[in-house]
Amino acid sequence: MLLFFAAFVLLRSARTIIGAAAIAFYWALGSGWLTQPLLDLTQRDAPPGGQTVAPATYAPHTAIVLLGTGTIHDHDGKLVPPRDAYARIAKSADLYAHCKQVSPVCHVIVSGGNPQEHEATEADTYLPYLLRDQVPRGDIILENRSLTTYENARNVRAILHDGYYGSLILVTSAYHMPRALLNFHRFGMQPLPVVSNTRHAKLGFLPRGENLFDAEIALHELIGLAQFHVYREIGWF
Repeated sequence: MLLFFAAFVLLRSARTIIGAAAIAFYWALGSGWLTQPLLDLTQRDAPPGGQTVAPATYAPHTAIVLLGTGTIHDHDGKLVPPRDAYARIAKSADLYAHCKQVSPVCHVIVSGGNPQEHEATEADTYLPYLLRDQVPRGDIILENRSLTTYENARNVRAILHDGYYGSLILVTSAYHMPRALLNFHRFGMQPLPVVSNTRHAKLGFLPRGENLFDAEIALHELIGLAQFHVYREIGWF
């Protein structure tokens, strides 16, 4: 939007074309026809959602890492997980239940601080929902300081005891998984990626707010992937 506005201000002779291009661009995003390719590009390297984790995947000591995705306020003003977080919580609880059938030690590490500066962190907000899904408090480890995916990986690495966990499972959404894996690999971890959910645009003629939200997510991830590689090249990551 800022780029269109700057071009509109600076290129007076082309304002009609710029205005028409801006309208067409946002219509393509809102109607889903441009948003879906962006989502496909973001999610293409993620493993398929809903995959089954074989019992052999669980080691005697297994860690399941649940990555946060923010918090929102519901209609009553209560701080709750957003939609994608519910999917991540449910997937993590399901993995935990299967893990306990074959492994004596299964821990769920919830990683997420408070980048939105709400009244509670992501990890603390998600905790009651894991408890509701029959994950015992004693098997939940809260990492509630990380503000970025890079910090998620760095802080989880600090929690893991060398040689203690024989299996590490990473749970997040399909659009976030490629960037999450890059960061976890950066800290020497090779987790098994398990996708909690995949996003799809709703195609049509009329623009939808949800499609614009999905487009923002896709662009955020694509920029984040580019940022990771740039930071690695200049030595910041």
